Amino acid sequence: MEITMENIRNGFEEVGYISDPEVIVTVYLALKLQKPILIEGEPGVGKTELGKVLSQIFHTDLIRLQCYEGLDENKALYEWNYQKQLLKIQIMKETPSCDHVEDDLFSREYLLERPLLKAIQSEKKPVLLIDEVDKTDEEFEAFLFELLSDFQVSVPELGTLIAEKIPMVVLTSNNERELSDGLKRRCIYLFLDFPTVEREVAIIKAKVPEITDKLTRQIAKAVNLIRQNTEIKKKPSIAETLDWARALLTLNEDGLSEKVVKQTINILLKTKTDIESFNKQIGAAALDEFARS
Repeated sequence: MEITMENIRNGFEEVGYISDPEVIVTVYLALKLQKPILIEGEPGVGKTELGKVLSQIFHTDLIRLQCYEGLDENKALYEWNYQKQLLKIQIMKETPSCDHVEDDLFSREYLLERPLLKAIQSEKKPVLLIDEVDKTDEEFEAFLFELLSDFQVSVPELGTLIAEKIPMVVLTSNNERELSDGLKRRCIYLFLDFPTVEREVAIIKAKVPEITDKLTRQIAKAVNLIRQNTEIKKKPSIAETLDWARALLTLNEDGLSEKVVKQTINILLKTKTDIESFNKQIGAAALDEFARS
């Protein structure tokens, strides 16, 4: 697919990813300039989904590196297949000549590609999703610099490996810690916030088309009110909004009520503390009245 703003906009709409015009422009520029996109925002606003959507609309592979504390180069880039190397050594010990064994042991035949190397070596331009990069340490961030700026990686035994096709790179961060200036310089920055009521109505309609317009709007208004409460720590994500919509549809509800809010609030809020805060700060009756107003 040719990279144009119209194609990206149409592609997003076809797969039901409802976004603001600013998102379309940012994605377009990142793809045209061949720069990574660094997306920050609260958990559940659609950061990871953007990477998945790009792979869908460009009909290409999604290669995902899920970051976590302690992630290192070996897990992200490559490892040597030690079992295969040991087997080779055993075989060579039984042969008259074992010259050049060491060289052979560190050839591509014994290399186990991890997500970053797979993305660099892919014959077709993939989407590389580096998810929750803020969970790694600063050392790993620095390790990413070569990949994100030059789209190449260094393997001591093999030399520098340059990308055959420059991948579309999406990095996400939940703001658990401040990312380095070096990482930000190499990326085009995008902040995603929770959707407005109108945009969440559009998202629900795109993903759960069977639901009535009345219930769709009530759900969007109710979730928006819950997110504004500062005592509730884990705000409902877009995915949880959609889960709530599907749950209400399953229960054959065509509108909110105090009773149904009490019975299903656990679809939106996932901790005892947040549910207690909801009951104390908002309450099922008030939420129902607000959503139906």
